[in-house]
Amino acid sequence: MHPPTVSCSAGAAATRRLLLRPLRPAILPSSRLTPAPPSRSLSSTTCRPITSSPSPFNNKNNNRPTSLHRPQQKQQQQQQQPLRTYHSHTHPAPPGPFTPAEAHLLSAAYLHVPAHGFTPEALALGARDIGLLDISPAVLPDGGAFALIRWHLYFQRTCLAGKVHDIFAGEGEGGAPRTVGERVEALAWARLRGNEGVVGRWQEALAIMAQPSYVPASLKELAQLADEILYLAGDVSVDPSWYTKRASLSTIYAAAELFQTTDTSPGFRETRAFLRRRLDEAARAGGAVRAVGEWVGFNASAAVNVLRSKGVRI
Repeated sequence: MHPPTVSCSAGAAATRRLLLRPLRPAILPSSRLTPAPPSRSLSSTTCRPITSSPSPFNNKNNNRPTSLHRPQQKQQQQQQQPLRTYHSHTHPAPPGPFTPAEAHLLSAAYLHVPAHGFTPEALALGARDIGLLDISPAVLPDGGAFALIRWHLYFQRTCLAGKVHDIFAGEGEGGAPRTVGERVEALAWARLRGNEGVVGRWQEALAIMAQPSYVPASLKELAQLADEILYLAGDVSVDPSWYTKRASLSTIYAAAELFQTTDTSPGFRETRAFLRRRLDEAARAGGAVRAVGEWVGFNASAAVNVLRSKGVRI
């Protein structure tokens, strides 16, 4: 009797089972005894609260990750935005160049300028008056002396808006309203009267403002003064004369202010006459320039119309 025949595939499978049977107890228990790597739990790790460190991908719009410091950056951008450079009746005035603490110190030191000039001594006395140390003015920007000069320019310029009703109280003769030119003269004269208390020290201030490092800020204050005067006078120019009027008024006021430092007449009458003459000359020159411009424009348009009537394509 012959033994039963076994196929090759069945024999191979049986042989594989026999070979793996002794090894299975040796392999599987070792794998069970091998410790698994410890899993990280929230209790065993140190992390920031969610409120203090939001996920950069927690964006409702699903557009792009939000910055972790977006509120701070937005606030810095708002602070770095340029100030409004135009006047408006419906918007509040832009903030000045001084912080409240600096303004408090400079206003106290300004009272000592007639006696001590625009000097560190006046700043030290002002700091002492408000209970600060004598070295406190060292934190002022642009140097202590020039900061005090700039405070005078800023303070007198901003005071003009509050004096408009008093300056224009007796407008014209017979109740007729003043022209823009007359209003400009009245406002410029009111600003020059603001230098009466420090006129004896103003030549020193002009020498400081002429230093190269202070020229840009000085010219900026002069341009802002000319713009303030023309705005309060009711100038509504929207053509290129907007620039020429402010440039000519800045030049005239600077010359009148320099003339005032040497004026010894009662009430600075010579300075008032000097200011009136310069403004009249500028008005006549401006009228002549406008007349020449109108004449040139009229003749140019007439010449173009004649050429078009002859068939020239222009």
